[in-house]
Amino acid sequence: MFDRPDSGERAVLVHLDFHRDSEKEDPQEFKELVVSAGVEPVDFVTGVRDQPSPRYFIGTGKLDELKSVVEAHEAELVLFNHSLSPSQERNLEKELKCRVIDRTGLILDIFAQRARTHEGKLQVELAQLEHLSTRLIRGWTHLERQKGGIGLRGPGETQLETDRRLLRARIKAINARLERVRKQREQGRRSRKRAEIPSVSLVGYTNAGKSTLFNKITDAAVYAADQLFATLDPTLRRIEMDNVGPAVLADTVGFIRHLPHKLVDAFRATLEETVNADLLLHVIDCADEDRFDNIEQVESVLSEIGAADIPTLKVYNKTDLLESPQCRIDRDEDGVPERVWVSAVTGQGVDLLFQAMGELLGAEYFENILALTPAQGRLRARLFELNAVRREHYDDQGNCNLDVKLQRRDWNQLLRQLEISEDQLSMVGPVVHDRV
Repeated sequence: MFDRPDSGERAVLVHLDFHRDSEKEDPQEFKELVVSAGVEPVDFVTGVRDQPSPRYFIGTGKLDELKSVVEAHEAELVLFNHSLSPSQERNLEKELKCRVIDRTGLILDIFAQRARTHEGKLQVELAQLEHLSTRLIRGWTHLERQKGGIGLRGPGETQLETDRRLLRARIKAINARLERVRKQREQGRRSRKRAEIPSVSLVGYTNAGKSTLFNKITDAAVYAADQLFATLDPTLRRIEMDNVGPAVLADTVGFIRHLPHKLVDAFRATLEETVNADLLLHVIDCADEDRFDNIEQVESVLSEIGAADIPTLKVYNKTDLLESPQCRIDRDEDGVPERVWVSAVTGQGVDLLFQAMGELLGAEYFENILALTPAQGRLRARLFELNAVRREHYDDQGNCNLDVKLQRRDWNQLLRQLEISEDQLSMVGPVVHDRV
């Protein structure tokens, strides 16, 4: 839409508080977004209203004040911490004589700067085009209608119609390419499922420390920085866990208040890594004063993408910033891990995180040593067919001791097929294996 320099733009920020707005935007978070976009904020205009003005979003008095501030600082850009309609953006630009971008446009710009992979760039472009499709008229008001007269009548389309047609064609092409990406990801997930490799996905509010924790767990070199949306492209790594074996850990994009729906739709192929995970690690900045609000925002987005029912372990990160840091596992009344307190920077508590993850994922597996008699050879054969036998040896009585591990649902299904109950089997007991 605009020719944007890499950095150094002087911008005036605008934030309004509405009396009836139950979900107010955070001015401090807005400043962090602006800095993450590489913009230099020169002033912050605030105000209070009962409801937005249909024409300018702000009142005429506040508009005059904003004009004076823009002229005094010679600002090239005005950023609103709100969602503006296309007509409001057009009217404001006409009055302020500079570019006006709302919160959604700012987030889209940050995503465009951070996209590294081909898939990420496609997803950002799709979101930007869908956002731009409602704002095309701003650049072509002088070509809204064709002129009449000799030689100008007849079939044809305006420049605006041409742009919209080209835009629709480009959006259709990107959707087709992202559909192929989605199918490739689905194929990879099916392969991991057949191999009984569980998947764990890191989710959380932006700048909660997900990538730092990911690097600490996997010894990866994912870009991590103290800024909003440092991670945009998903990264997958293989890890080893006690009593579970291999697993796949995914680092995903962070969430934010009022995440634009265009972004949620465009990044659906990436977010499917979260939707199809066996366990979610909800990383939380425990030193953030707004952590409870951030938790609600993340849970809202998870519900929106259909991941609300996936087992979740809350990981309270950045304990090193607390006055009395203490790494521990908090459990519910049944003894199931609910929260783990860690520090991704120092590495403290990571062993507790592995322990909690192993308990939650291992609960879905049947793992034991079976003492089978020669008459139970059919069960032994089926366990080998399922690739569930890890070790086998015979005792002095001729019984076969099988160290087995398989998913609980497969174990229950096998017992039903062979019409055997667990009470009829002799079990030596589970074996604790060292982490690989």
